[in-house]
Amino acid sequence: MDPATSTATLQDDSEPSSIWGWWPSWRPTSAAILKSAEAKILTRVQNDMWARYVTLPNQERIWTLTVTNKSAPKPKQQAPTKTPLVMVHGFGAGVGLWVKNLDRLSHSRPLHAFDLLGFGRSTRPAFPSDATQAEDIFVSSIEQWRQSLGLDDMILLGHSLGGYLATSYAIRYPARVKHLILVDPWGFPDRNQPVGAEAEGTQVVKRPTLPLWVKAVVSVLGFFNPLAVIRAAGPWGPGLVTRFRQDFKIKFEDLFDDDTMTNYIYHCNAQTPSGETGYWAMMESLAWAKRPMLQRVDQLPASLPVSMLYGDRSWMTSSSGHEAARIRGQAYTRVELIKDASHHVNNDQPEIFNNMVEEICNSVD
Repeated sequence: MDPATSTATLQDDSEPSSIWGWWPSWRPTSAAILKSAEAKILTRVQNDMWARYVTLPNQERIWTLTVTNKSAPKPKQQAPTKTPLVMVHGFGAGVGLWVKNLDRLSHSRPLHAFDLLGFGRSTRPAFPSDATQAEDIFVSSIEQWRQSLGLDDMILLGHSLGGYLATSYAIRYPARVKHLILVDPWGFPDRNQPVGAEAEGTQVVKRPTLPLWVKAVVSVLGFFNPLAVIRAAGPWGPGLVTRFRQDFKIKFEDLFDDDTMTNYIYHCNAQTPSGETGYWAMMESLAWAKRPMLQRVDQLPASLPVSMLYGDRSWMTSSSGHEAARIRGQAYTRVELIKDASHHVNNDQPEIFNNMVEEICNSVD
């Protein structure tokens, strides 16, 4: 049986009732199709993988992967287990987008990746329109997930929106995080911060313009959830994603020579809107948060090391990382700029990214 599905609890492929209930006949997607799209991606994972739902106390379910090195010798019973790495994806994504990182980063320690509540294959509840309440739901679900897995502590890595939520989690539950790794994190700067350039030493580095797909999403943000256009496109949705996200086809062309990745992204985001509604509640505009994280990084304990990794071609600004380091003073805050990488640093430069993250993890234990 496929390792991605052999030990997983079967998913209920029906969509919850909502105002979008009439759309499935218009949208060429379903939970079952998303499951198949993800399974095709995960066949590329070579290490031992356990994919299943983790049920929270309120009966919401978080789709979870646990990856371990099958070639590693079994530790003695009394030997301590290395601190697990927990990976939190960004907006509109899912566990499938870690496919280039799962094997390498599970080489010497357990790795857990999960679909955020409201995204991917996880439960899609209603989110409130209040930014603080929406953030609280995301963060509380992560803590309930940790408790359900029985993890004492972790190295917590978050990309984009996942970086924002990982930071919020570390502020609230600092004893559970041994090292916080933020990859091109969203929602750090204040909207009043200049966006055309960023200061780096004495140089001014021009920031790449927003990608075409981002501009397209921004054009409808005032009226709809961020990804409503994908659902509104109906049977043309998959082609729309393929057209605007050609970069994903290119990023993964060494693994797939077809539309596997763009199909996965489409089916992740053509489902009933949920997590994106929570994101919509938290954002001021696509690149800014109503509650900027730079206003709160001083609440991270000084004893918690933080590493921030940015792509030098990203539309996110790494100056937020340097500002976070300034705010934290003497506390360990490392900021790295990865050459020739855009927002999806882990997929643009997977070898460099994996080496860097592994080095950070090895510094923990």
